[in-house]
Amino acid sequence: MIGDYTIGEFTSILAMQGFAGLILFSVFVLMALGLAIIFGQMGVINMAHGEFMILGAYVTYFCSQFFSAYLPGLFSIYFFIAMALAFCASFGLGILVEWGMIRFLYKRPLDTLLATWGLSLILQQFYRSVFGAREVGVTLPEWMLGAVNLTDIIEIPINGLFVMGLTIIITVAVYLIMFRSGWGKQVRAVMQNRVMAGAVGINTKMVDRITFGLGCGIAGIAGSAFTMIGSTGPTAGQLYIVDTFLVVVFGGAASLLGTIASAFTISQAQSTMEFFMSGSMAKVLTLLTVVGILMLRPQGLFTLNIRR
Repeated sequence: MIGDYTIGEFTSILAMQGFAGLILFSVFVLMALGLAIIFGQMGVINMAHGEFMILGAYVTYFCSQFFSAYLPGLFSIYFFIAMALAFCASFGLGILVEWGMIRFLYKRPLDTLLATWGLSLILQQFYRSVFGAREVGVTLPEWMLGAVNLTDIIEIPINGLFVMGLTIIITVAVYLIMFRSGWGKQVRAVMQNRVMAGAVGINTKMVDRITFGLGCGIAGIAGSAFTMIGSTGPTAGQLYIVDTFLVVVFGGAASLLGTIASAFTISQAQSTMEFFMSGSMAKVLTLLTVVGILMLRPQGLFTLNIRR
């Protein structure tokens, strides 16, 4: 016996919470990938990142409504179209924000924090005025409904498996873009030595703009994935922004592997502890543990060795 549970029951609980943690891990990774690009590569503290995620969620919601009403024959594949549109909408807004505000605030982290925090409040009010204050949810295609029964006790929802599969695809795509493409080399060159990168012909302003837009676009995809497992509201993005920053800082701001490892650690810890205590207490204990580790290792779990 372990407390009030038998060994078998306790093992099943850990397994169920582990799978729930994997779904939370998927959302964390999708959110953190975009933020890691913006914060890790550019040094911009984007407090409005959650609102870019919610933009993607609202795009997905309206695609769900549109296909349900006007194209019911294609409803089973609407999510893939919605995900592409969510990326384009968030990417476009990110480009506009970088051009209109962020480009004037580079090398001023406190100013970017305050400016993007103000932007997040503006976007929240915009969503509330345009889409309403109530939370909305998408209608899932039939192939996303139900669950896979591993045992008599453990069930894995199919939509959760889909989100995990989507996370793997997006993570691999980001890796290929950032570390195996010519554009990714330009981004890393600008990050390491902006003056020298400009001297060899790299358009540093355009790299900054597209990088910021890409990070916001990935947040839009995270918003699409979020609709598969939860409802969407004007302030829903704020529920994840602190955890996302925690994931990025704990893993190492410029490390893709660190972001994934950090998201897995934090999501599994929160998911397991939330079963045995309140959600707020689980977050507090997770935060205290991460802060304690960062005091011993301020650079995070993983770091990049850069010659300057």
